[in-house]
Amino acid sequence: MDKQPLKILLDQNVPLAVAAWLRTVRTDWQIWHVSEIGFATKTDAEIFAWANTQEAIVITFDEDFADLRFCPTGKFHGVIRLRIWPTTIEETKKALNRLLDCTPDSEISGALIIIDNNRIRMRKR
Repeated sequence: MDKQPLKILLDQNVPLAVAAWLRTVRTDWQIWHVSEIGFATKTDAEIFAWANTQEAIVITFDEDFADLRFCPTGKFHGVIRLRIWPTTIEETKKALNRLLDCTPDSEISGALIIIDNNRIRMRKR
């Protein structure tokens, strides 16, 4: 069976420049930013529903996506919640690089991942 590339949806609060950078470091992934698909004014629920239909992992600074009442484990394709400070493009790239350097795609898919300045926590469904 062929391994499918990951699909990623970056939330509005993640800089568009991060989407462009991520496309250069993971050329096999399908990556969208909500502003590129006309979702800049959509609610979290609408974004989450769209991500689910696309089988996409959501990358966000928004804590709602890490709340299992909002995104029950097993009912989503993955969430990467960024809890870094400062929330600059450089710090965001550094945080995501830490994840990408140590985690295979198969572990990212279907997981709730919380990245802060010091560690990465992962809960698999």
